[in-house]
Amino acid sequence: MHVAYVVVTAVTIAANAAIAAADLAGARFVLANSAEVGVPQPWLPRLAALKAAGAAGLAVGLLGTDGTHGTDLARTIGVAAAIGLVLFYAGALAAHTRARVFHNLAFPGGYFALAVASLVLALAR
Repeated sequence: MHVAYVVVTAVTIAANAAIAAADLAGARFVLANSAEVGVPQPWLPRLAALKAAGAAGLAVGLLGTDGTHGTDLARTIGVAAAIGLVLFYAGALAAHTRARVFHNLAFPGGYFALAVASLVLALAR
């Protein structure tokens, strides 16, 4: 179980760090998707900060492990970060659904699935 937690959480961290960087850089695909879903461009830095904070919190949770158990504070931070990311991507899925933008629903859906998996595995350890 510990190996699954480490691998899934590491992938979730990398994915969120990468998309936060793309948001901050104003990547063309980010700007196009945001416009299509109806997210104002000035929100992108704030949304990137939330994604980056989630990745950082997951990293704290990961770094607090000693192979079998994490410190209580590190574990709590990791779980809180995973909950935050689950809620964030649930909101992203809702925004896509509200805007009827279904052709790229797999992207927020994939991030949502990673966040849920990270949360479930963090709670199971």
